[in-house]
Amino acid sequence: MDASRARARRPSRVSRARRPFRAPRAAWPPAAALCAAALLSGCADSGAAGPPSGSTTQAAPAAAGSLQDDYQKVIKEVLPSVVQIQASSDLGSGVVYDDQGHIVTNAHVVGDEKTFKVTTANSTDELGARLVYAYPEQDLAVIKLDKLPEGLKAARFGDSAKVAVGQITLAMGSPLGLSSSVTQGIVSATGRTVSEGRSGGGTGATIANMVQTSAAINPGNSGGALVDLDGEVIGIPTLAAVDPGMGSGAAPGIGFAIPASMATTVADQVIKDGKVTDSGRAALGITGRSVLDDGYRAAGVAVVSVTDGGGAARAGIEAGDIITRFGGTDVPTMQTLSEALAGKKPGDKVSVTYSRDGARKTAEVTLGEI
Repeated sequence: MDASRARARRPSRVSRARRPFRAPRAAWPPAAALCAAALLSGCADSGAAGPPSGSTTQAAPAAAGSLQDDYQKVIKEVLPSVVQIQASSDLGSGVVYDDQGHIVTNAHVVGDEKTFKVTTANSTDELGARLVYAYPEQDLAVIKLDKLPEGLKAARFGDSAKVAVGQITLAMGSPLGLSSSVTQGIVSATGRTVSEGRSGGGTGATIANMVQTSAAINPGNSGGALVDLDGEVIGIPTLAAVDPGMGSGAAPGIGFAIPASMATTVADQVIKDGKVTDSGRAALGITGRSVLDDGYRAAGVAVVSVTDGGGAARAGIEAGDIITRFGGTDVPTMQTLSEALAGKKPGDKVSVTYSRDGARKTAEVTLGEI
């Protein structure tokens, strides 16, 4: 899936969920709870003894109240772990990762900055924080509070492998600067591969295994929490789909979150080593750019340079070659090549088809690591 900026003109685009303006603090509401009702109905054979008249109408409010209680319990438990992050010109969200003051967020929220102002859900005080490490390749970053506030609570992160389509989800963050906001939906799909453009501060990351959700994700939600009804963070809201038919506005009900397992993998390495030491992401070992044929159609990826000792170099691929297929998949653009790579692991062997001086060649490449 193509994921350039919101102003792009094709329907498959997604935009980063960033805040486009700074809302006055007075406009930020306190934490909000969402309610939903589930109605039950039943029937009985006319010849059988049934429940007293009116019992089914009494069950519906009880079920609705139970679901509402579940929502409010999760919000009460998790919302204190979701913070608002203010950079010099942008605003996003973050999730408290541990009791040492580490906070997980998106790399595009922190941008190139090193210091930030953080506001927790239960206070209006601004807390200072600094960047620990940003990993744009996965659009993740870790910052750390300069001073721990009283009552700081770390979120619980779930197992992404257990996330299933149909699960109820709550997205928590600061959409449009409205701190401590909550929206609800379901897991619409799993295993999505989504690419983000570089324009307007985007990282250009191609991210695999994203969780698609119908919970509303708006500018400012980036870096917040996508939570299940067990109170566990199952993803980091990052992107929202864009519908050009709506004036390039966000398409309702189509948002994407980085899976919790990737967030914890990156955060654990950053906290321990100060950087990502084992990304688990495959690399071909080239820099490239998309090229067009004589009819101005996308025709492949021109190799601009190869990494010394990388997979492509060891397989004999050189600068100037044009890659057209990767592992049996046509790759007419750099984006399609990135998306194909996102589904592979370091050490995988992949057949790569390319042309050199008009001659078609094929090489088996052992992939390296980003």
